[in-house]
Amino acid sequence: MSDRCFIRNTLLLSASSLILASCGGGADDIASPGAGTVIVNPAPTPTPTPTPTPTPSSVTAAAACPSITGLTLADQGTISGPTGSYRVCRLPALVSNSANLPKVSGLVYQIAGRVDVGCDGGFRAPSSGASYTSTTPGCTTPLSADTNVTLGADPGVIFMAEPGAAWLAVNRGNKINAVGTATQPVIFTSRQNVVGTATDQSNGQWGGVVLLGRGFTTDCTAGGTATGDAATHTCERQTEGASDPARFGGVDNGYNAGRMSFVQIRYSGFTLGANSELQALTPEAIGTGTVLDHIQAHNSSDDGMEVFGGATNMKYFVATGADDDSLDVDVGAQVNLQWALLLQRPGAGDALMEIDSNGQEDVVPRTKLQVANFVGRQNQVSQANNGANDLAALLFRGNSDTTLINGIIVTPDNECVRINASGSSTNRATLAARSVVLQCGTPKYLTSGTSGLTYSIDEIAAVFTGNNNNDGYTNSLINGFFNGATEDAVAATNPTTFSSFFDAPNPLRIGAAWTGNSSWYQGWTCNSDVADFGTGATACTSLPIS
Repeated sequence: MSDRCFIRNTLLLSASSLILASCGGGADDIASPGAGTVIVNPAPTPTPTPTPTPTPSSVTAAAACPSITGLTLADQGTISGPTGSYRVCRLPALVSNSANLPKVSGLVYQIAGRVDVGCDGGFRAPSSGASYTSTTPGCTTPLSADTNVTLGADPGVIFMAEPGAAWLAVNRGNKINAVGTATQPVIFTSRQNVVGTATDQSNGQWGGVVLLGRGFTTDCTAGGTATGDAATHTCERQTEGASDPARFGGVDNGYNAGRMSFVQIRYSGFTLGANSELQALTPEAIGTGTVLDHIQAHNSSDDGMEVFGGATNMKYFVATGADDDSLDVDVGAQVNLQWALLLQRPGAGDALMEIDSNGQEDVVPRTKLQVANFVGRQNQVSQANNGANDLAALLFRGNSDTTLINGIIVTPDNECVRINASGSSTNRATLAARSVVLQCGTPKYLTSGTSGLTYSIDEIAAVFTGNNNNDGYTNSLINGFFNGATEDAVAATNPTTFSSFFDAPNPLRIGAAWTGNSSWYQGWTCNSDVADFGTGATACTSLPIS
C-alpha cells in the first residue's frame, strides 16, 4: 500500500454551499462524495517503467578468437559446461612478444602445457658485453638484453588449463599483468571446472602460476653459492619437478615480475616430478617491485602459495582448501603479508604455515616472515596428512625468523605450534607473537630437532605469554573467519611498528575481517564448502556468467 494520498478534487455542489472534500488513507481510499454531482479530475499519465536488461542465463561461445598484435592464438573450437559454451583459444608455448588478453564473453584462453612468458634472461640481465643463452624451451639465440615480454589480462579473463603438467612460467626479465577488479576477477582454472566436473573436493588438475625472479635464494640446485652478499652470491635454483629448466635467483630483492591483483587460481597443484608439486601461486625469488594483492588460491593439491627466496610484499591473500600448507615460505625468502585467510578443508591439509629452509639450515640469507591480521582455521576430523608430516598447525624450522601479529589460529583437533631445531646453535629458528590467540588441541606445542638445540615446551609457551597473546582462547568466529565479540575484545597491536608496508586498521583489531572491514574479500572470491564469502561471489565449482 502506498503512503501517498492521491487527492481527488471532488466538488460537492448544492444549492447552499460549495464543499471541497479531501481524502485520507491509501491510494484506493476515496472520501465519500455524499449527494449531488461528482466531478473527478483525470489521473495523470503514468511514467513508463524502464524495461530491465535481462540477465543472461548462460554464456554463448564467441564466434572467433580475437586478433591480438604480437600473439597468435590457435582456435580449438568450443566446449560446453553448466554455465554455457566457450570458444577455446590456445596460447602458444612461448609468448615471445608483449600482448594483452581482452575479456571476450564466451571465450577462454587455453594453457595446454607449459606456457613461458618470454625467454629466461639469467641471473643478471644480459648485456652486449656478456650475452646469455636462455635455457627456456624455444629460446636458443644468445640474448644481449632481457626479452621484456609482458603478458596482460583484462578484468574477467578466464584461463583454462588442460589436465596435467599445464602451467604458466613468467621468466626472469619478463612480467605478468593480470589485473582484475572486485567484480571481475581474472580466473586461472582447470578444464574440469569449465565443463562442470570439478567438485568441492577436486584438486591437482593442472599446474599453477610460477613467477621467476632475480632475488636472493639459498639451497642452490642450479649452480652457485649462497652468501647473502651481492658481490659473491651466485646461487640459483630450478623450479621443482620441471622437466626443462625454469630457473630463478639473483641478487635483486627489488625485482619486478609484474602485477597480479583480484585473481583466483583454482584446482591447481599437479605433480611435475617425484615429491615435486606446483602450488596455486609460486613466487620464486621475485622482489618488492612485484605487486601482489587480492589473490585466492582454491583447492591446491599442494600449497596455496609457496615463496622461494627473494622478497615478497603481499596484501589480501585467501587460501581455501589447500591439501598441503596454506602458506609455505623457505630458502631465504623475505616475506611481509597482511590480511590473510588460511582456511583448510575438514580432514585435509597439512600445516597452515610452514616456514623453513628446506633442510639446509646454516645458509644465508635467513628465511623471514612477518604476517599481520590473519585467520588460520583447521577443522580436522582426522589428522592423517598433518600427523605424518608437519604435525602442528604452524611449523617453524631452523634458519627461519617469524613474527606473528594480530592473528587467530583455530585448530581444536591439532597441536598449534611445532619448532624444529636444526643446523648450528646460532641458527635456531626465532618466533615472536603480538596479539595472537590460539585455540589448540592437546598438547598445544611440539618440539623436535637436533639434540642439544631443541626448544623446550616452556620456551614455546613463553612466546604466547604476555604481549596480548592468549593460548587458552575459544573462538566466537562467525562463518569460521569473521570476528565475533571475543575476537573484537582482544587488544590489538599496531603492525606498522614492524614494517612500513603494513596498514594500521582503524580501529585496531586482531584477525582479518570484522564489522566495517569485510569489503576487501567480497565479490572477487569464490564460495565453497570451506568458506562462504557472501552473495556477491560465484561458487568455485562454477564460472561467472558474463
